[in-house]
Amino acid sequence: MKLLLQQFATQYAYEEERLSGKGDDQSSFHYPTVFIYVGDKAAEAMEPMMRIHEKKSVNSAGIMYVHIASEDGAKASGMGTELPSRVSRLVLPVCTEKRNDKSLRKHIYQDVTRQTQPWFELNRVLRQVSRHIADYGRIYASFDRIHLSVITRVEDPLNVFIPEVTLLAHSILSQSFKSVQMDLYALISERDQVETFGYSSSLGVAFLRELDTMQRKDYSFSAPLQVTEDGISIPVTHVASPLFDLVYILSDKNERGISSPNDMQDNYEIICHISLLKNRKQQEAAYELNQNSYNNTSFKNNLMTESGRQGYVSAGISKIKRPNQSIALTVLYHFHKELIHRLQRELHVSSAEKLIYFGLDPSTIDGLLNSLIPDEGKIADMSGIMSREMSYSQLKSLSIQEAEQALFGEGCQAYFHANFVQEANLAVDQLDMNIFLQRAMEKQALQFPQVGFMQLFQWTNPWVEHESILPVIRNLIRQREAEKDFVISELEQLYQENVDSQTFKRMPFMDKHNVRSFIRYFFEKIYRKKLEKLRLEVEIACMKRVETALEQLHVIYQRQVKQIQELRDSLHGAALESIRTADDYIGQNIIEFYERVTQNVMEDLEAKRGQEIFFDDRYMGSISPLLLQGNEAYVKKLMAVCRQHILTAEPFQQTFEEELLQRANVTIAYENKQVLSKDELFKKLYRTLEDHAGIHIRLLDYTHEHRYEEKYFFGDYTSEFIRFALGADETTRIYKLGCVHEKRSSGVDKLNMMGGFHVEDLMYYRNGKIYYESYLQNEYEFHGVDVHQLSELV
Repeated sequence: MKLLLQQFATQYAYEEERLSGKGDDQSSFHYPTVFIYVGDKAAEAMEPMMRIHEKKSVNSAGIMYVHIASEDGAKASGMGTELPSRVSRLVLPVCTEKRNDKSLRKHIYQDVTRQTQPWFELNRVLRQVSRHIADYGRIYASFDRIHLSVITRVEDPLNVFIPEVTLLAHSILSQSFKSVQMDLYALISERDQVETFGYSSSLGVAFLRELDTMQRKDYSFSAPLQVTEDGISIPVTHVASPLFDLVYILSDKNERGISSPNDMQDNYEIICHISLLKNRKQQEAAYELNQNSYNNTSFKNNLMTESGRQGYVSAGISKIKRPNQSIALTVLYHFHKELIHRLQRELHVSSAEKLIYFGLDPSTIDGLLNSLIPDEGKIADMSGIMSREMSYSQLKSLSIQEAEQALFGEGCQAYFHANFVQEANLAVDQLDMNIFLQRAMEKQALQFPQVGFMQLFQWTNPWVEHESILPVIRNLIRQREAEKDFVISELEQLYQENVDSQTFKRMPFMDKHNVRSFIRYFFEKIYRKKLEKLRLEVEIACMKRVETALEQLHVIYQRQVKQIQELRDSLHGAALESIRTADDYIGQNIIEFYERVTQNVMEDLEAKRGQEIFFDDRYMGSISPLLLQGNEAYVKKLMAVCRQHILTAEPFQQTFEEELLQRANVTIAYENKQVLSKDELFKKLYRTLEDHAGIHIRLLDYTHEHRYEEKYFFGDYTSEFIRFALGADETTRIYKLGCVHEKRSSGVDKLNMMGGFHVEDLMYYRNGKIYYESYLQNEYEFHGVDVHQLSELV
């Protein structure tokens, strides 16, 4: 059930987000952009980032992607040769899975740097990239600069080539562009370090040590990296300065030490947002003037110490959008609950009408009894029973009981028992009262279409008097038993009466005639009374069977009532869980607001199509048979009707802002403390965005001396929420806050950037350094260059 609900909510959210995003503006990159992914693991970021750019950027077709892989990495991932023109791949002639090689990283570096062919291939790939960018020149605002972003996982051995790859790319791209701005994104996956934590941490620390060296203000580098088609190598030189403009370090664990399965995906979102922030074509100058726009030079200067040491940067991202999954589950819950209310509607039906519904009204019961008991005409046939020869003078002084014994012995009683009592009992035994009731209910269903299992649950309830017909049946049984006792007493009295005192026709001096006349009178008087007693006994037996059958029906209806109530609780729980666990949105007022929305939509449909429309076969149909098929069958039908007829209604066609404001303005009883006003909702939303945009790095002390922060909203600057957010905490905030204006209807993103920390501030570095030093002591070698050229371990 949980999986079924999740699939329903996910599918609805996917379809709605695809529709709502169609009205969103796409941003545009101002300068050409290239992403270079170094290492096999870095390739995981490429496809998600391409999808993000396609969604957010109007000129995403001009963004170029380069992947540098190893031979075993290419083989394991099944990398093909058919790639889009904007994606290039270079497979270096090395393998990175040789764990028995204590100097793997060093040997990889030496093997490749001693060859010219890999560098020629990289030259060729980068020149192709430069040519492809030129083909897309018309979609960029300027060709004066190019933005080059290098992405790697810190523990990937191939990042040993970062200086060479970066400087060769810089050299080649500089031939087409006036300036090349280079950034590095170093990704840390602490989640993956379970079985190989020691070795993997050592690789990560080795790279961070090299990175610290690359970012020194006196860092210089020279190598024969440009290789012509004739094999001639030309040196590429980097003069004393940090290699990268800025270095971003992003982990799958945030500054509070918390990680989630989506954190690496969030890192890819962060990279795309930062790239857009730094390289966005400003389309709305009027809005930009009113915002604290991003200034890369200013940001960079704020990260630098007095000694000139450049700080690193990390970031966090949070997103809010229309809470489609929570809406879907909440509306499903309210739809189900509203159906229950309709099923529970009290019908003003009299007891007599209820008896008719079950086929227990007097005329139907009379017909049933007539079908069970032999025809009373057979009483007259009893006069043909052989009798002993007796004169009337012998009979007249006897009691009727004595006269029956004298005339017939046990014959009459045996005949009546065989031809009346046994036949009636056999007919009763063969009667299936459950089928009898079911047929009667089916027959009456057209006359009582509004009667459902909820009403039948009440009408068959054995424990309550109100609404139930069981007290009527039990009272009828008591009446018939009293009538039977009265008939029995009448029979006993009749049997004791004298024959001569009876009022049958006698004729003087006609003895035989008088005997025959008495016999006829006797059968009519005594055995019709016995037939009356038999009828009462059969009716009592039938009514007791009716009582049992109704109690059995009640168990079925009780099970369905319990089933539908448990489903209500399950759906309510699923909606609440979705609201609680949704990280991308605030859940206040969702239950209350969508209760009213669902009610209004259902009432509108009923006004247009009839009061019983939801129980029409085109909608839910009959609920009871669905429940008998099981919860899954019922919920699937509920989802289908909800998705087709409720969630497609006009009130659900809201933008993020419209939905938020309507939900914020919902008016509920004053005493309901769970419902927030618009200002309270905005404040909570603002805080939630901030909390969820925690920095994706774990530092020893995140109030470190050189901490500097800037925060940016990505959304419609004219929206009420953005204006509220930009004004919140304006007098007390100690960070720069701005907005990247995008005409968006689907939601708002927030990017928090924090910089100024150094490698020794990283918990990952401090923890991994222990393993790194231990591995070095055990004759492991991690660096391609002389370790003495690197920064000292801090």
